[in-house]
Amino acid sequence: MATTTAQTDATWRYTWGIRWRLWRRNSGEFWRDLKKHPAAIIGGVVIILYVLAAIFAPQITWHNPELGNLRNRLLPPVWMEGGSWDFPLGADAQGRDIYTRVVYGARVSLAVGVLAVGISVIVGVALGALAGYSRGRVDDVISRFADLLMAFPFLIFAIGMMAFLGPGFTNLILALTFKGWVEFFRLARGEIISEKTREYVEAARVTGRKHWQIIVHEMLPNIVQSIFVLTTLRMGFMIVTEASLSFLGLGIQPPTPAWGSMVAEGRNYLLNAWWVSTMPGLAIVGLVLAINVFGEGLRDILDPRLKIE
Repeated sequence: MATTTAQTDATWRYTWGIRWRLWRRNSGEFWRDLKKHPAAIIGGVVIILYVLAAIFAPQITWHNPELGNLRNRLLPPVWMEGGSWDFPLGADAQGRDIYTRVVYGARVSLAVGVLAVGISVIVGVALGALAGYSRGRVDDVISRFADLLMAFPFLIFAIGMMAFLGPGFTNLILALTFKGWVEFFRLARGEIISEKTREYVEAARVTGRKHWQIIVHEMLPNIVQSIFVLTTLRMGFMIVTEASLSFLGLGIQPPTPAWGSMVAEGRNYLLNAWWVSTMPGLAIVGLVLAINVFGEGLRDILDPRLKIE
């Protein structure tokens, strides 16, 4: 018994030693390829800055994001006449600091993006792997349901879901994920169908491994790169959709700072206080552009057909 345990421990250490060396080699190759994409590096740095700002929002701001003072109503940014360093990006119609609200709004957008995409990945990949590996009736049922959801434009579908569920953070996540998993399902299903014909899958069956072990341990690691790239690109889409719903009054409700609702609040002041809508709008553009640029760079790096020689 002691010999068997020692052999098992030795095998475990040997296996994880190989995995560690492979991880270090792949990480080195990834960073070397990333250096060939300076735009992706800049996008990644911008994303990190947004994340840090969201995490340390209480430390880098000095106003309450939900409370204002009408004496500061529509105060211009600091570089304009009448501006104040206490309100570097100006104030809105309620006298609230726009800089503070933009920083706290990053928390909402990033949280919605991460949760909506994360749940969509889990559901979509799980159903895609199940449908692609099982095929038959299971595949037909799930695929037809996915096709039905694909017939609806995403934003129109989300508006209908929010009108039915009502505004709120939890309902917003449900509305975005109810259709958001379809893209990941289609990708995972196609990749699993392709991988199913490979020799290593047949070898795993011959050794007596269970179906779920073949999917989880053998097939999913070979398609995780494609899933990761799609995850990055869909993150920006979810953030824009959340901002659109908040702009329409169906997403995050005031006074909670959300970029979409902040843009909507400044519509009536575009001629004499353009900064009320412009600043949160620029925050949306900056984050989504950085995510898309970083995602495009990852696609070029991780897809062997697109790698730069």
